[in-house]
Amino acid sequence: MNNFYDILIVGAGHAGAQAAIALRQQKFEGTIGLMGNEKYPPYERPPLSKEYLAGDKPFERIMLRPESFWGERNVDLLTGCRVSKVDPVNKTVTLSTDDEVGYRKLIWATGGSPRMLDCPGSQARNIHGVRSRADVDKIMAALPTTETVVVVGGGYIGLEAAAVLNKLGKKVTVLESLDRVLSRVAGETLSRFYEAEHRAHGVTIELGAMVEAFETNDEGMATGVKLSDGRVFPADMIIVGIGIIPETGPLVAAGAAAGNGVDVDQHCRTSLNGVYAIGDCAAHANRFAAGAHIRLESVQNANDQAKVAALDIIGEDCEYDSVPWFWSNQYDLKLQTVGLSTGHDEYIVRGDPANRSFSVIYLKDGKVIALDCVNATKDYVQGRKVVESNLSLDPVQLADTDIPIKEVEQI
Repeated sequence: MNNFYDILIVGAGHAGAQAAIALRQQKFEGTIGLMGNEKYPPYERPPLSKEYLAGDKPFERIMLRPESFWGERNVDLLTGCRVSKVDPVNKTVTLSTDDEVGYRKLIWATGGSPRMLDCPGSQARNIHGVRSRADVDKIMAALPTTETVVVVGGGYIGLEAAAVLNKLGKKVTVLESLDRVLSRVAGETLSRFYEAEHRAHGVTIELGAMVEAFETNDEGMATGVKLSDGRVFPADMIIVGIGIIPETGPLVAAGAAAGNGVDVDQHCRTSLNGVYAIGDCAAHANRFAAGAHIRLESVQNANDQAKVAALDIIGEDCEYDSVPWFWSNQYDLKLQTVGLSTGHDEYIVRGDPANRSFSVIYLKDGKVIALDCVNATKDYVQGRKVVESNLSLDPVQLADTDIPIKEVEQI
């Protein structure tokens, strides 16, 4: 490890890796250090709860680039490193080993750690998050002796894991504390559709389920999940998917402005001189969220912010203004989302959910702000342009599947 880099990137996930790639693509010739706390080269995160957990893709197929790629481009891959302190005045970071590394510019791309429950029994060894390869490897290693799984959290991660484990023959229960799954990211139509799909596959969905404790045995293993109403759901394994906590501690301690993540401007600069933040840990003003300061936990956001930071570093004028998009694979359903539905005041269901191919189009003040497309790729592709352009379209035509979205009249 060198003790100085022109660009030091802390975090070797999607955002950090893409920042290094973008810098080299822009012909940046200075030294780059790409530092991660895992022992593996950069890899994709979305497949962890899908193809990797299912055993459909080995680790080599989810690596972002072959390991040799980094050396060929003179990017020092620094694995197994955790930063404990940032000194923005002297431009150094201190590692947990007390080693110091200097930098000219710092890109903070640490993402987040799984949010876990803090209640009796929460330290049991068979309670897992789904954030890293190590998390999923532990789950996979325990599957041969696992029959019953309880998933806490009905968001994308929880439902994707439930679908895979159901496919692997496990008895799965999903516990969601709110009154519907996906409530933070989608409208009720989509929530009820996915609840019905999971139940049709044999997954138990419990709504309004508040976890009070994990029951454990003398070996320190959880044996069940106890709810506030007294019910207990037996479990050989428990998976918690209730979001992440942004990994921002050293930056905040160094004085970076922060709230729900580290605050960045349209160039991905933090309030600290020479320090950028990108990806899941960075909060930015987003016009697709009516200008609100938000964090976006998506590959799209990680990649696009990485490119903006890289361009700003080399002196190119570039501002972050990308339309958000996401995807989720559950069973044979491909969900593609574009835009942010938060704050919508109207929605249109295009197509029939019973046919398992439909879209939910969200509007605010008459303008299309987001689409959730289930097995409806054409709607997603054409709807993306509508969201980007902030258009108002005829709602009657929008609901008519015989009329392509690109041909719907503006109003």
